[in-house]
Amino acid sequence: MHGSGEALPSIIFGLNPMVFAAILFILTYAVIMTEKINRAIVALLAAGLMILGGVLNQEAAIRGVDFNTIGLLIGMMVIVAITRQSGIFQFLAIWSAKKVNASPWGILVMLSLVTAVTSALLDNVTTVLLIVPVALLITEELKVSAYPYLFSMIFSSNIGGTATLIGDPPNIMIGSALGLTFNDFVLNLAPIVVVAMAVTLIPIYLIWGRRLKAADEDRQRVMAFNEREAITDPLLLKKCLAVITTVILGFVFAHSLGLEAATVAMTGAAVLLLLQCWPLDAEHQSKRVLQAFNEVEWITIFFFVGLFIAVHGLDSTGLLELLAERVLHLTGGDPTATTMTILWSSAVLSAFVDNIPFVATMIPLIKSMAGTFGGPEGLMPLWWALSLGACLGGNGTLIGASANLVVAGFAERAGQPIRFTRFLLIAFPLMLLSIALATVYLYWRYL
Repeated sequence: MHGSGEALPSIIFGLNPMVFAAILFILTYAVIMTEKINRAIVALLAAGLMILGGVLNQEAAIRGVDFNTIGLLIGMMVIVAITRQSGIFQFLAIWSAKKVNASPWGILVMLSLVTAVTSALLDNVTTVLLIVPVALLITEELKVSAYPYLFSMIFSSNIGGTATLIGDPPNIMIGSALGLTFNDFVLNLAPIVVVAMAVTLIPIYLIWGRRLKAADEDRQRVMAFNEREAITDPLLLKKCLAVITTVILGFVFAHSLGLEAATVAMTGAAVLLLLQCWPLDAEHQSKRVLQAFNEVEWITIFFFVGLFIAVHGLDSTGLLELLAERVLHLTGGDPTATTMTILWSSAVLSAFVDNIPFVATMIPLIKSMAGTFGGPEGLMPLWWALSLGACLGGNGTLIGASANLVVAGFAERAGQPIRFTRFLLIAFPLMLLSIALATVYLYWRYL
């Protein structure tokens, strides 16, 4: 795949393909970071320029797109879009608030745990989309500040999402590139995720939790909520739960069945659409299908497509191999030093730049280190370091992960805006705490 074998001989302006690809990639990154132009537009333009500039031809560009990641994302988005209509997520939030007698700190812990578990099984953006509105409603009824709740939900969505193959886009990309299974992620990452979640709640309690108080009549109002009323369509809920259970089992056994995650997710989405549309007439079926497809985050999907092509163009010039050699030169090819360098650099960088393009760039970079570490097996600690760094690092700033921006959007509309600097001052040290825990874990378990 490397070198000029795939590159067309005519590079624009007579530039060296490596130079052209590098300049284009750096410009792409810079424009994405300014947030002045929608990131999907930037990524697709970069992809087009990689082809027009002669770094790749169209066939090579399409080979660079990881359709397993794309299919998995679309399939899960459709399943969640339909499930959301049943009201199950509101049910979970109200049920968890009542389980702790509507005590403000108890609710914060319960909502954080529900967010973390749901983020592991769906994906963190979807989870916050569903649970944040209920959290805002509950805090309003309790007359307490929503800020600590929103803050801890951002953290728990990113921490919970780290535990599984489908929880966070970086994991989907790493899993897809290496053929890792759902079980691989759970066995290797879930233990540290549980610890990180528990430890993160301690500073949140010390900063806000101790001072969260609600009057008895306000707590009674929350206790009077009827969670069963949240379930708007019991029949749809049964269909959704049956499909979601089957899909998760599909992920667990995918490897032994010789299936890819995208096949499981897309088939699950198709079955759920069929169950939802049966036996309606053609017009109503079209409406239902359109409604589900409209909920898919197409901006994210096309951002991925453009990005995969841009990164593949960069990779095909041999530049990433060169960078990998430099990194190995710096760390002396020592497994521990290399693993820790990847963990900490990916955590700090993911806090400030979107972790998706970062991980897309790192995957071919780490792959090209296989020779030094005695083949693909020796690279495993590096992959877990990349996953932990990229997913947990997203908690460091308000722009570190997509879920953070979604929560900030809700907060803004509810008149309780989350300010970049105020968030950074507490979030960054807390993120570093979780990375310190990950350092100990990686060293103890793999090195």
